[in-house]
Amino acid sequence: MFTILGADGKEYGPVTAGKLHEWIAAGRANLQTKARRDGETEWKTLAEFPEVSQLGTSGSAPPQTVFPSGVPVLPGANATATLELEPASRWLRLGAILLDNIIGGIFLLPGFCVMLTAGFFTNTDMAQTPLLLAGFGVLGFGVLVLMGIQIYLLTTRGQSIGKKLLGIKIVNFDDEANPGFVKAFLLRAFVNGLIGAIPFLGLAYTLTDIFFIFRDDRRCLHDLLAGTKVVKA
Repeated sequence: MFTILGADGKEYGPVTAGKLHEWIAAGRANLQTKARRDGETEWKTLAEFPEVSQLGTSGSAPPQTVFPSGVPVLPGANATATLELEPASRWLRLGAILLDNIIGGIFLLPGFCVMLTAGFFTNTDMAQTPLLLAGFGVLGFGVLVLMGIQIYLLTTRGQSIGKKLLGIKIVNFDDEANPGFVKAFLLRAFVNGLIGAIPFLGLAYTLTDIFFIFRDDRRCLHDLLAGTKVVKA
């Protein structure tokens, strides 16, 4: 996987070498575009990556123009053209949500098990107070670790654990760049969750949010709220 550096200094990706081949063939990048491989810190030109530079030897890639927005487009093309990453399918998005819930349950399971052992769920006088407190502690620790991982991934990659596993990510709607903390977590998850928690109104909002996935652009209410979309990574 590679991340490329636009003329505006913003990072775009991560994308596969195959996707870079498509961008080069379409004139949206060239062998002088700066990029780095996942796990590396050094920026190099695409020509320095053998799996990418092979395309350039055929001479099939036309020269590119990079507008100030940092979005590479063909010479003479409209300056507002975007990379147009492929939208994630509805099934992939549903699968990512289910995976996130399953993974969340795994993180919380140890705490619930300790609380069960302490008698918390049996509602009897035999509940063991020290063990019960330990259960709450383990549960809270699991929540903090899970939130830390999810917020980090959403902020740095536009992906939750589920989205990363299924190869989809959140990007800005306008320039397809990484949306960062405010859009990917604060607006899409936190603020959206607060609205959904409002009595009566929240239920209607949540149902509407879900059914918006059937729009042609597959953008739910939380995508419109944050100015994002979900695409294939």
